[in-house]
Amino acid sequence: MSRRILHRLRNRHVAHRNTLVQAARRRVGNPLSKRGRRIVVHQNPFSPPEDWHESPDVPTNGSFRIRVQSPGEGYRHVISPAEIRARLAKLPPTMTAPLHIVQLSRLTRKKRSYPCYGMQWGQAIYLYPMEEDLTEHYMGPPTPAELNEARMYGGCWEQVSIDRWRLRWTEAAIKDFYLNNVLIHELGHILDDRNSNARDRERYAEWFAIHHGYRPTRREAGIELPRKSVRRRHHGSK
Repeated sequence: MSRRILHRLRNRHVAHRNTLVQAARRRVGNPLSKRGRRIVVHQNPFSPPEDWHESPDVPTNGSFRIRVQSPGEGYRHVISPAEIRARLAKLPPTMTAPLHIVQLSRLTRKKRSYPCYGMQWGQAIYLYPMEEDLTEHYMGPPTPAELNEARMYGGCWEQVSIDRWRLRWTEAAIKDFYLNNVLIHELGHILDDRNSNARDRERYAEWFAIHHGYRPTRREAGIELPRKSVRRRHHGSK
């Protein structure tokens, strides 16, 4: 699950690792964004971070559902159900078989306390809306890793003042980021049945997004990839 954070916020159920996500803790404005993947630790089954969707007893074999909520005032969903289905259809059926539902979630006041782009919970993936103008604001400059990750997907960092920065996305860039990074990263969490440690789960999801999201789409577009692995990112866990 990064964005508009005025001061450091840490939800006891949520902690994120992603590079862009980390910048969210320096955001300007309301403490309500969601720019980043989070490691969600559910110790209390009665305090769910999202709508709970009962998982089927058997794999869905790729017949997952998509639920769309109103994004909330000032925000919009940047990818459509059709784009989600088309992107996941490019993966082997075995990868999408465990997926039960993808929800384009509404950004509520409560969710604004732990900013993130997306989250995985059980066999569901939750994707959050962006600001309508596709611009995120931060207090403080991005790290080299944050600059690199945004550059990978077409995001552009700009310095506004001595202590204010913003991250601007184009329509094409934010779709690329969500479809080939956020969505695939969260799917990686669903498929990870080996790691229980939060850090290991994030590493796996980052690797999964690079090798099944970023790299294949660049090769498909005829873009030459660097020899070294590019910087990755991170998202929610069970």
